[in-house]
Order: sequence, then C-alpha cells, then structure tokens
Amino acid sequence: MRFGLLFAHQVPPESGIASSETYRDMLRCLPRAEELGYVSAFQCSHHIQKDGFCPGPLVAMAGAAAVTERMRIGTAVLLVPLYAPLKLAEDVAVIDNLSGGRFVFGVAPGYVTQEFAAHGVPREERVGRFEEALDLMIQAWSGEPFSFEGRYYRVPEGRVTPKPVQRPHPPIWYGVSAPGSLRRAAARRSVQIMSPRHGLAELQDHFKPYEAAAAAAGWEIPERPIIRQVFVAPTTAEAEAKAAPAVDYLYRELYGAASAAGDRVLRRDDGSVIDDPTEVAFATFKDRYIIGDPDFAIARIRDYQAACNPSEMICWMHMPGIPGADAMASAELFASEVMPHFR
Repeated sequence: MRFGLLFAHQVPPESGIASSETYRDMLRCLPRAEELGYVSAFQCSHHIQKDGFCPGPLVAMAGAAAVTERMRIGTAVLLVPLYAPLKLAEDVAVIDNLSGGRFVFGVAPGYVTQEFAAHGVPREERVGRFEEALDLMIQAWSGEPFSFEGRYYRVPEGRVTPKPVQRPHPPIWYGVSAPGSLRRAAARRSVQIMSPRHGLAELQDHFKPYEAAAAAAGWEIPERPIIRQVFVAPTTAEAEAKAAPAVDYLYRELYGAASAAGDRVLRRDDGSVIDDPTEVAFATFKDRYIIGDPDFAIARIRDYQAACNPSEMICWMHMPGIPGADAMASAELFASEVMPHFR
C-alpha cells in the first residue's frame, strides 16, 4: 500500500491560526514528505465556508507542483458543476504541464445546498452538469478543433491549448457514493476515491456497485484509493489530545451540518443517521479515523486492507486547527514507524 497526504486549509475561527500559515505549512511539508516516501498530495475543496476551506484547489496544487518533483498532485475533489467547463479544461491542462504530467483530476458533483445557491447553479442539475462538463472537457483535451452542443453547455468551434502532458488526458477520479454515480464512474473507467466521511462498512457497500459495473464493462479497476483522517503521536493519548478537537470540528461543522440539513446523510458507526450536528463528537466516529500511536495505526490500516484492499491511503493529517509543526511531526512518525510495514 502507498500513502499520500491531503490538505484542506481549514482554520477554525477560534484557533488563532492565519489562513496564509496553512498554505505555507503545505509548501514546507511537501518536499520533506516526498523524501519520506509519500507518493501524492491532494487538495480537497468547498466553497463559501466560514473557515477558509480551500475554494481554489487548482491554485493550491499549482503551488504543490512547484515544490515537488515526483509525487502525484491532484484534487480530491473539485466540484465540477460550480465551474465553467471550458475554462476548467484549460486550467487542468496548464497544471498538468506545470507538474510535468503528475496531475490527478479528482471530481464530484457536490452536495452542499448553499454552495450551489451562491454560484447560481440549480442543485437539482448537479449530476447532469457534472457528467456533461466531463464530456466537454475530454473533447477539449484532444487538442484538436472541436465544438460542443449539450443541454447545459455550448462551445462554438475552437481548440484548447496546451494539450495535457498525459494522454489522452489526466486521470479522472470520481469522489461519489450514490450507487448510480458509482456505476457511472465505472462506465467512464474512472478510479473511485473513497471519502473519509464514510465508515468501513459503508466503504464496502460503495465498492460493490462500482466493482459490479466495472466487471460488466470488462474493465479491471487499476487503483483503490481511500482518504482517512490520520494522526499519530508517541502515545494514543497524545494523538487524541491533539487531533480529537480537529475531528470534532470537521464532523460537526461540515459533515454533521450537511446531514442535518438533508444535503447528504452522515451515519454513525452503528449505522444510524445524524440529524443534529450537536450530536457529533470524537467518539461518534472513532472507528473510521486512524488516530493513535504507531501500533494502533498499523492495526487499523490492516483492518482496512482486509476489508477493502486499498491501493493507497491518502492521509488527512493537516486537519482544522492542528498547527503545521504538529501535523509534520505526525507525518514524520508515520513515515518512520508505520509505512515500512506496508511496503
């Protein structure tokens, strides 16, 4: 199994951390992470959040490309319906050139009602816009003259240059969980990147329709990446003291709030649905993240291996309110004490 890192640049208002500091932390972290053996850096994104949750993932990953040489960089995920697809195709082509062909385009249709309202995009159109935008971008990345006439988007004849370095285009990874979306991911021969908001049993359930659709299409799934909140320290007590407030904040303010609003269900580890964000606490979801000492982390990762056989675990260590130095110490310890067990 391989390991990567995830960044969000969330700053809880009461933390006293400047947003600019989180971006500097990432740029300082990544060259060292590459030396330590991490193989990827991904940027997640949301919009109009009170805590700076990164709304510009391509810009952030351009910075990541500039300070790394080998690791893959990518979005995990970018909310495609909130963008003009032709401009998005151009920007992705540029970052693939800037990185020397290391970019992974992780995408999703989105789910948070307020994000669609703020961008003037009808939420009920998100899946149709998402799929149509991807069709448009794939045509644009050919580098040849093309035109497009769809339900939502129209492009007169033109050409997108530069072409992406990766041919026919950068890998498209889906970040979805609905059965229909998972089947569409397989039909497009796209890798599915599994969200950290889902527990282990949910991940297994999500893989089933995806794997079935891939088998029906005669496609062998090449990668099985998952994202997890990860934080290690010399003792589990120390790891929990540093990371539990970050997890509480993340699950309450984003996942729990969205579940309570009816945007997207968040389930407890026992399968019941969160309908009040105040019900969210560190212990509520303790089985889905990996926060403890190195021995604990090794054991939990082996549980994931046995249950869903991930090819890569993308570790969200730079969580909301955790100082960059503490996140870097976790990344160092994880690389020295945990990663060697999975080579």
